[in-house]
Amino acid sequence: MADLLKEAPLTSVQVEALVVMKIIKHCSQTFPLVTTGFLVGMDAKSTLEITNSFPFPASEPPPSDTYHDSNNISQLAAAAPRNKANGLYQNEMIKKLREVNVDANNVGWYTSANLGNFVNMNMIENQFHYQKELNERTVALVHDVSRSSQGSLSLRAFRLSPAFMLAYKENKFTVESLQKSSFRYQDILQELPLQIHNSHLLTSFLHTLPTSNTTTPPKIPNSLSELPPTHNLPSPLYPNLSTLTLSIDPFLSQTSDLLLEAIESHHTELNNHQFYQRSLAREQAKITAWQQKRKAENASRVLTKQTPLPEDEWQRLFKLPTEPSRLEGMLNSRQVEQYARQVDGFAAGVTGKMFAVRSNLLPEKME
Repeated sequence: MADLLKEAPLTSVQVEALVVMKIIKHCSQTFPLVTTGFLVGMDAKSTLEITNSFPFPASEPPPSDTYHDSNNISQLAAAAPRNKANGLYQNEMIKKLREVNVDANNVGWYTSANLGNFVNMNMIENQFHYQKELNERTVALVHDVSRSSQGSLSLRAFRLSPAFMLAYKENKFTVESLQKSSFRYQDILQELPLQIHNSHLLTSFLHTLPTSNTTTPPKIPNSLSELPPTHNLPSPLYPNLSTLTLSIDPFLSQTSDLLLEAIESHHTELNNHQFYQRSLAREQAKITAWQQKRKAENASRVLTKQTPLPEDEWQRLFKLPTEPSRLEGMLNSRQVEQYARQVDGFAAGVTGKMFAVRSNLLPEKME
């Protein structure tokens, strides 16, 4: 029975509310630098329950200028989950948790993001390290601090697909291997539905909190001096004219800039692959010319009753260029898709407002 439960695929992730608050606090304190930590919990059938989280110790980079300091700190923090020292710290923490009879199973790690820029090699290598070395049933929680600052929590759970795990283990990301396996950039990450869970005790406490009495009739003032100040009055829920503003969301412009950078990176990867194809074609043309020349030379040597020269000597004389990995291009494509979805979400509200005031913006038609 245990083997059947273990083989059941993960279908959802359940995170305790306290874990969410700890992740939000840790990521917000170090924003805009990258933040990572590890998660503990238990695997209940097809649901992964996350009950606690701990940040990885901060690594200090060597002294240098301020700009490189911030980059080094972000790089060290992004690579912290697969660091050997942090692995020992994680094992020691799990050992202490087992001593106090708390859920102490390694179920993954978490990281911070800024406007969805989490699809990179660091995330792939970290998640591959967890799913291969520690526990196959692990997830990566991504908390987008910028999007959460708008009022809606952005916390998503990802894991690597089995097809990508096999391809990454064999390091086969050539054009031929991708065509045979029909592997696409959409198949790199699997997103799992995430649910925030509160304990029964906390739920009972929330229900006992007093609420404001809205049925009490307002007190009528007897004079102008008894009127409350206007700046303390609550704003009406409807109509709210501030929602009709046509100003473009600053997050939309920032996401558009990141989208352009991702497209440029993808274009650079395409240029590198095209350069490889041109180099390969030149070398293959040289090899073909050499083989034809050698065949003609051997034909003349046969007529003169001489020993023919070896025709496979081109393998020593010529060296074909190594085909670059297509993994970076696939990650860039996945990141471009992520940015495009964000732009679509940000632009939805502005587009609706523009259609609402379209008649006032366009000149009237002449009858």
